[in-house]
Amino acid sequence: MEKEKELLTQYNTLYKENDEIYRIAAKTLGLSECAFWILYALREEDGLIQSELCHTLCLPKQTIHSALKKLENDGFIKLSSGKDRRAKYLSLTKKGTMLAEETVDRVIQAEINAFAGFTNQEQQEFIRLFQKYTGLLKAGMMDLNKKD
Repeated sequence: MEKEKELLTQYNTLYKENDEIYRIAAKTLGLSECAFWILYALREEDGLIQSELCHTLCLPKQTIHSALKKLENDGFIKLSSGKDRRAKYLSLTKKGTMLAEETVDRVIQAEINAFAGFTNQEQQEFIRLFQKYTGLLKAGMMDLNKKD
């Protein structure tokens, strides 16, 4: 158990370091963290609805809403209604696309370059192990509300 605790400490330190890398990147690029992640998500999949964005980013609706309003007021994104008038579709404007190219696209390229430092086998193994860990952690967290 002591070995697992030590390895978990190493993992948590790396996880926090990674989180800090993105926080600094957003700040360096002149974006709030939430705006950064919204732009990032829209570069991966334009046309998301707000609830999908909340799910994708694992952030509260209020946090996303505030950042969306600012991005919309600044002319970077457009919100439009679809068949379901309650659902707002998000898309980058031309100005937003230019901002994304100057900011999050550079981060995505840095990520691609870092991932390319792995062999193909290491890439697949990294993803497989991280998915396994996430699944096991999620299952363990579901047990938090159970009393022993």
